[in-house]
Amino acid sequence: MPVIRPLDPVTSRQRVAYGLAFFVLFVAVWAWATFGGYVSKTFLATPLTMLQEGWELLAKHGFLFDIGMTIWRVVGGFVLAAIIAVPLGVLMGAYKPIEAFLEPFVSFARYLPASAFIPLLILWAGIGELQKLLVIFIGSVFQIILMVTVTVGNTRRDLVEAAYTLGASDRGIINRVLLPSSAPEVAEILRLVLGWAWTYVIVAELIGSSSGIGHMITDSQALLNTGQIIFGIIVIGLIGLVSDFLFKGFNAWLFPWKLA
Repeated sequence: MPVIRPLDPVTSRQRVAYGLAFFVLFVAVWAWATFGGYVSKTFLATPLTMLQEGWELLAKHGFLFDIGMTIWRVVGGFVLAAIIAVPLGVLMGAYKPIEAFLEPFVSFARYLPASAFIPLLILWAGIGELQKLLVIFIGSVFQIILMVTVTVGNTRRDLVEAAYTLGASDRGIINRVLLPSSAPEVAEILRLVLGWAWTYVIVAELIGSSSGIGHMITDSQALLNTGQIIFGIIVIGLIGLVSDFLFKGFNAWLFPWKLA
């Protein structure tokens, strides 16, 4: 049996094999617990029942439309948050007075759960798409601002001093030093927060929604259909996993000098 040592690297093939092995083990335990009668099917559907219910959702109940609506809400709310948060985070990281002015509020706001705003957002924006986009926006924007601020603020001071010595202006420092230095980390921040956005969209769809994966899960819960509930959760995980890999690949292509 190979010895595992702290921080020993693994090959790409080994990483894939380990990841697949976990999922195989997880499904095996799930099947053992449900097919063996150790857990009631009322509370936990079998893997086979989950697949059958999932196929019925896709073939008969228009679940693809629900998936599309959820993806649109995640992308829309996340892009709105990134458009505002990234420039603001760069300014806070570059200019300490701006950081001192805004950081207390941003730190306060990022601890507020996005779900707590849903009653207010329903009053302000109704139960339409804007309300759901704003839930994702609120849940993402403050996290991105603070993380980008820290990343930009940690830029090596010697690079900044060297640029000033060569005659760079304040704007040149931001465009030529701070942004190129922190861009790979900012892209990684966006990848991480995109994962959080998926948790916010389900919360937004649980209340006052007529479409989306969260809406389907709520309807299935009322019918005690755990197969559909589990299928919806797995679909969310798969979409998130695919988007994560795509984001990683895009970041690697955009910043090839940055080690993964």
